[in-house]
Amino acid sequence: MPELIAKRHLRSSPFYCIAGHTKMIVKSRQVDTRQGSAGDRLDRSTFGQGCGVLHHSPPPGTYQHTRHAPPKELTEWVEHFWLEKWDLRGGSPQARVVLPHPSVHLVFAPGRSKIYGVQLRRFARELSGQATIFGIKFRPGAFYPFFGKPVSVIANSTVAAEHVFADALSAEQCVLACGDELAMVDAATQFLLGHLPAPDPTAGVARGIVEAIVSDSEITRVEHLVARFDLPERKLQRLFQRYVGASPRWVIKRYRVYDVLAQLTASEPITGATLAQNIGYFDQAHFHNDFRKMIGCSPSQYLNSK
Repeated sequence: MPELIAKRHLRSSPFYCIAGHTKMIVKSRQVDTRQGSAGDRLDRSTFGQGCGVLHHSPPPGTYQHTRHAPPKELTEWVEHFWLEKWDLRGGSPQARVVLPHPSVHLVFAPGRSKIYGVQLRRFARELSGQATIFGIKFRPGAFYPFFGKPVSVIANSTVAAEHVFADALSAEQCVLACGDELAMVDAATQFLLGHLPAPDPTAGVARGIVEAIVSDSEITRVEHLVARFDLPERKLQRLFQRYVGASPRWVIKRYRVYDVLAQLTASEPITGATLAQNIGYFDQAHFHNDFRKMIGCSPSQYLNSK
């Protein structure tokens, strides 16, 4: 039976930093606020762009990852729909290493549909056999109204989809039985439209703060958010715990590291000291230590593996 081998967290595995065996992200961060029909495809010219993908094994075998914009009725809740298909029969399993965004995902997979909380560390997956899975990426802050509990309680973990959506099994069967991906998007759209919670203005506040972090590289400290949004730090912490699933400091550090990855893959060379200063570090050694913890290798190793 084809299966998605269990996800595992990585703390110190730099294997994907070896030159000649990587496919690096060109630009990790993405805020796409376009409205569209459920069938609008989000075009990406480079695999991994916007996905936080650090490594994806090369062929043999086939692998497809596509994304579709939500219809306007769901843009407050959903960032995009995504589809993964692979056929690795007769070949070795393929590894994907990801540095996740602060988002919750609902993933439809045969007999094992789950809600994935915010993953606070990079993680690897091994793909084997042949399978199709379909996912819904919720906007930061948008899952709490569906869940009704602080999103931080499912950080680094998963829950069965039916624990949140009672009819998740029938939705799984409906979505995965569709003949093409646009039909899958339409089926998932109808499912979510039938489960929309009451409007929650606070969810919009949380999303707006995260989007500000994404778009403004000058935000490097929690104090910058406190000043910009006129929120006491403790209130900001509670807001993120309940709605985002990660602390404001974690979200800032994650997106500033995405900025560093983008700069490292740019054509113009940049020194480690400049990288550290650009994202608010006064101590280059501290920056290198944090980078290694998140990525698994030093900035220079990452750069040399391009």
